[in-house]
Amino acid sequence: MNVEYILIRYGEMTTKGKNRGRFTSILRENVRNRLKAYEKIKITATRDRMYIKLNGEDHEKVAANLKEVFGIHTFSYARKVDTELDAIKKGALEAINELGDNVKTFKVNVQRSYKQFPLNTPQLNRELGGYILQNTEHLTVDVHQPDVAVRVEVRDDATYITCGEEYGAGGYPVGVGGKVMLLLSGGIDSPVAAYMLLKRGVSIEAIHFESPPFTSDRAKQKVFDLASKLTRYCRRVTLHVIPFTEIQKAIHKEMPASYTMTIMRRVMLKIAEQVSVDRKALALATGESLGQVASQTLESMHTINEVTNYPVLRPLLAMDKLEIMDIAKKIDTYDISIRPYEDCCTIFTPANPTTKPKRDKVARYESRFDFTELINEAVVNRESIIFENEMIRNQTSTKEEEINIDALL
Repeated sequence: MNVEYILIRYGEMTTKGKNRGRFTSILRENVRNRLKAYEKIKITATRDRMYIKLNGEDHEKVAANLKEVFGIHTFSYARKVDTELDAIKKGALEAINELGDNVKTFKVNVQRSYKQFPLNTPQLNRELGGYILQNTEHLTVDVHQPDVAVRVEVRDDATYITCGEEYGAGGYPVGVGGKVMLLLSGGIDSPVAAYMLLKRGVSIEAIHFESPPFTSDRAKQKVFDLASKLTRYCRRVTLHVIPFTEIQKAIHKEMPASYTMTIMRRVMLKIAEQVSVDRKALALATGESLGQVASQTLESMHTINEVTNYPVLRPLLAMDKLEIMDIAKKIDTYDISIRPYEDCCTIFTPANPTTKPKRDKVARYESRFDFTELINEAVVNRESIIFENEMIRNQTSTKEEEINIDALL
């Protein structure tokens, strides 16, 4: 197949009004970043379409990358012809002939944004359909369930002809919806939560709690690999690793066993909120699914949420485990997540954690020990790592010292 152009359709973005130009601009930049290895391509965006001129680049490789860019609803391989009837007819015939003899039925769909074209839409549909029928022997028209739809977009500067379409990732372009701080545990759920949030157009930073020597370097590397994998769907992920050992030991020593899980989650949210303020994130997010474990009952969420004024987003709330696992396999994080290395949530696990914790009880227990100093130390001593394009840069840092990969490349 001789592919000259790829035509991208926006989908959900078309519902936007005054913000549509900003959404389009961000999507174009995201596409440009994703395709930067293909130096010959040229990207042009309009209000309702984006066009990639391939200039000889491999269309299949480019298409594989486009399928993972949020904000793209569908895309098609296209040919560009002059907005002149004979050129359009010839282009439509060539496009459908390139599909081979396996295609038996077709229909023509004309979109005529150039209203000065001499034929109206129904007339051009009939003209093109008749021309294809006259010049082929194996094709018939089926307007209901055709093997292929020949789509013709008539514009004043050029006409684009496509046969068939492929689905993109959908959603909104990453970066249009603000920043979210995700609690990334290393399990199956939280990377899927990240994927779902990215699909809604937010950018993410992640926060991970480590408790050496109770958690290993291999558990930490697992989280690094997950953060790196998520860069397939966004430009970068900054991961903040929180030293959590002393806090976890204090919780285990000072708090009632049945409430240690609840109090640990409350402390995590306090730390995540402080990092979010520092990093200008607008919400916290977790991979929690309602009722999946003791800390994810509605009563637990009610009690845990008390410690933060930030919204806590839970994109997997109504999903069951099988649904979550299916998405994890789709986005290629599942095999990383099931590596058998413990995270801090699985150590010091009480035998009978409460599933209906009470806020007044938690307040009474927490009044016996002041976690403030330990929390502040953990925030200050965090390790921040930027993952971008599968390249890892590592530095123990406060926010002022955090590595800027753009300055290094």
